[in-house]
Amino acid sequence: MKYRNLGRKGFQVSEVGLGCWQLGADWGQDLSKESAFEILNEAVKNDITFFDTADVYGNGKSEALIGEFLKTCENPIRVATKFGRAANAFPDKYTKEVLRNTVEGSLELLGTDSLDLLQLHCIPTQYLKDGEVFNWLRELKSEGLIKHFGASVETVEEGLICLQQEGLLSLQVIFNIFRQKLADELLPQAQDKGVGIIVRLPLASGLLTGKFNENTIFTEDDHRNFNRDGQAFNVGETFAGLPFEKGLKFVEEIKKDILPDELTMVQLALRWILDHEAVSTIIPGASSKQQVIGNAQASGLNTLSPIVHQALTQLYKEKVHDCIRGGY
Repeated sequence: MKYRNLGRKGFQVSEVGLGCWQLGADWGQDLSKESAFEILNEAVKNDITFFDTADVYGNGKSEALIGEFLKTCENPIRVATKFGRAANAFPDKYTKEVLRNTVEGSLELLGTDSLDLLQLHCIPTQYLKDGEVFNWLRELKSEGLIKHFGASVETVEEGLICLQQEGLLSLQVIFNIFRQKLADELLPQAQDKGVGIIVRLPLASGLLTGKFNENTIFTEDDHRNFNRDGQAFNVGETFAGLPFEKGLKFVEEIKKDILPDELTMVQLALRWILDHEAVSTIIPGASSKQQVIGNAQASGLNTLSPIVHQALTQLYKEKVHDCIRGGY
């Protein structure tokens, strides 16, 4: 495992972190405490030092499991959590009191007296533009309740708005082979300002694993079923905004014409992101120990050749870009 700094004034993180949405079991298969601890233990064994969660994941379940796990873990782990999508705030009830109460709840569940990183959780653009919420974050930081703050965003516009805020440590973004727009403007500006980039959905909801086909069926409570066309939240959070059938065709094209013989689709997808210098860490989720191991291995791979990068950029620009739906 290799390590990078999260922002110019932040802390060191493993290049591959662990997304902990699945621990909350909001959508998809419920994970037992035993299974959750197996995943977290395997992450630590593979030198992963960065976990990403949120107050809304399982209404606190993900944070609670991580907090309980950390009591048994001797390795230093950095935990990022989020605020802003729970019913106490979203979509129009953002106040300093609600933020403080949420932070106090996260502190209790995670078993710490100061959060390593608190991120705004895809809150409406109007609140990012207004900027008052960032003053509240700075106040919490001055009190020591949070060490750093950042923002998880849906669009380039939102990211650029956040970059104007003094003290912003990180941006969490959707960035993958199928969603490359951020590379043109947002990533260079973030790097110039010393703001770290945390990449979520690096495998486009599993599409880039190459394991799905037209006969793949997702369970009724899986967002890849009920949010396939943005019925529940931003469609960009599911399959990177691509129609499932289109995505399958693009994956087959990558397998046939671009994928190096020595790599799997997962390795290609994760390595492609890590080849971007502006990226601090990627946070793929994992529902098994095997997935944790496979994801972690991406850090040790060689950079992709310029030919492969050029081919993936061409595919995106000529075919993929115009098929993406949702805020981008």
